[in-house]
Amino acid sequence: MNKTVGIILIIVGIAMLVWTGFSYTRKEKIVDAGPIQISADKEKSVNWPPYVGGIILVAGVFVFVASKRK
Repeated sequence: MNKTVGIILIIVGIAMLVWTGFSYTRKEKIVDAGPIQISADKEKSVNWPPYVGGIILVAGVFVFVASKRK
């Protein structure tokens, strides 16, 4: 079980180091007056600092190595 968690953390950590964020588009209603509706596409972004990926990667390696010693 701990090996699996360690491998997942390692993969997530590497992915977070490579991709430091992502963006997505969301439709938002601007005007809703009866039969008239006006909407606009708003782009939102989610970013995280690269050191978070490094911390998760190190934690994954630690969990993986600790599970091998048992």
